[in-house]
Amino acid sequence: MNCIIVDDEEMARAIIEKMIENTPQLNLLQEFSNAMHAIKYLNQNEVDLIFLDIHMPDFTGFDFIQTIKSPPRIILITSDKNFAIEAFEYDCIVDYLVKPITEDRFQKAIQKANAMPLSTKLIVNKEVKEDNANEFYINIDRRLIKIEFALVNIVEAKGDYIHIKTENKNYVVHSTLKKIEDKLPKDLFLKVHRSFIINTKKIIDIEDNSVLIGKDVIPVSRANRPDLMKRLNLL
Repeated sequence: MNCIIVDDEEMARAIIEKMIENTPQLNLLQEFSNAMHAIKYLNQNEVDLIFLDIHMPDFTGFDFIQTIKSPPRIILITSDKNFAIEAFEYDCIVDYLVKPITEDRFQKAIQKANAMPLSTKLIVNKEVKEDNANEFYINIDRRLIKIEFALVNIVEAKGDYIHIKTENKNYVVHSTLKKIEDKLPKDLFLKVHRSFIINTKKIIDIEDNSVLIGKDVIPVSRANRPDLMKRLNLL
């Protein structure tokens, strides 16, 4: 099985790497101290197994799992036993190792991983997926920041960046309007202009070819106006 290690502690990674070397059926592809780097790797590469630390700076192991579209088998690693119950809410988690990890306990975890056929498509528990459908993550200075869809007012395209305006804070992300449009729920958001997507629930006023959301006046193109009018609960 091809595997990777995701753990911010160098010593922990070294211990797991040594155990992997002693396990013939495992092939270590990469190790990561940063969750974001691991996610980018997984977007371009397939692995069979991830050794994943729960506690990482600004980003938990559970956040990591929910960010991956189709998680492979995962063995969690932590020094805290209190996450055991939450861990088994995820179908992709096959075992839960508590530090310090012994060789015997490690091999038992590998046996559990081997018991799952490679052809099995592992997914996050349905309830967890539904919770995750209310939010998305953006990458700001190597941190993944969670934003709830309901809190977003406007998304504006500016060159190679998009500005995401929420009720409490604004964010600038290197992305395209098309990319974020695909992630936003269609029943809540609408593209009203080539540079703007709005949360239709946040509209305060509509006048001619513009809408007021918060303190922002957003232009509505002639082509998009019919779609906007269909969304409105007119008397």
